[in-house]
Amino acid sequence: MGVVSQDAIKELEARMKEVEEPLKITFQNVHQGYLVETLMRFLKAREWNVNKAHRMLVDCLNWRVQNEIDNILAKPIVPTDLYRAVRDSQLIGVSGYSREGLPVFAIGVGLSTFDKASVHYYVQSHIQINEYRDRVILPSASKKYGRPITTCVKVLDMTGLKLSALNQIKLLTIISTIDDLNYPEKTNTYYIVNVPYIFSACWKVVKPLLQERTRKKVQVLQGCGRDELLKIMDYASLPHFCKREGSGSSRNSDNRNENCFSLDHPFHQELYNHIMQQSLTNEPDELIKQGSFHVDVPEPPADRTEIAKTIESEFNKFENGKRLSDSLNGLRINGA
Repeated sequence: MGVVSQDAIKELEARMKEVEEPLKITFQNVHQGYLVETLMRFLKAREWNVNKAHRMLVDCLNWRVQNEIDNILAKPIVPTDLYRAVRDSQLIGVSGYSREGLPVFAIGVGLSTFDKASVHYYVQSHIQINEYRDRVILPSASKKYGRPITTCVKVLDMTGLKLSALNQIKLLTIISTIDDLNYPEKTNTYYIVNVPYIFSACWKVVKPLLQERTRKKVQVLQGCGRDELLKIMDYASLPHFCKREGSGSSRNSDNRNENCFSLDHPFHQELYNHIMQQSLTNEPDELIKQGSFHVDVPEPPADRTEIAKTIESEFNKFENGKRLSDSLNGLRINGA
């Protein structure tokens, strides 16, 4: 780390000591004792500009206080059937750890439908997973490996990606905006697997729009990515959709304990039990009520909006091309 970087960290740390008490309290939940690493994340997100990083961090803390994010792990999605429906349509889970101790998050991008609950439940669930990662999983991994572990790796499965994904762009933009502004630089590498043609076409035009540090994190792998992923993790930690070449992804698996998207997977069982226990500890005399936890969503930055519009445009081009191809095929068949 260069002298300039160290000076930036020291200056940002000095500024954070001056924030008001409510922000200091929530800041502890953000850094979990790894102050320098947290300051570095926000500085990286703002190209090491101290003023911009300070503004970003203070805005993040205000967002946490105003939306009671510190208490979100005590707000279960109930009944359990509703939460299972969220899990079945928002495909995300933890399959294991890399050899360096980073948790491996698996995300079923292509087959997530986000059609079993309101937007608020999906946003609530996403933030809960973020908070559980940052407050439980990463501190536990840091303790186990004897060094700060503050990031994860993500394996994105594109199996089943269709034009209907256009309906999800608004929700995905909301989620990615929350991550960009409040959980920056938490992902070490994005591995993209089971890539269909429609993704490849979009990637060509979206890639130049990404910031350089983001582009460097993205690796598009051949097939299910098994061979490449085995270089950084053991077979047992591979997401279920990477364990057999050509197997693709599925919402269901013969072994539900292996399907890291399923509510029956140990990760989701531990997460849900943690949230239920926290809710009883915080409000022992109150019945757990059904209802989503509403969170204010900040406006997406201009570059995020441009990326969403570009994806939508490419999907529409693909759809129009497909319609033309179908029409031509129909003419050939009828004229045969």
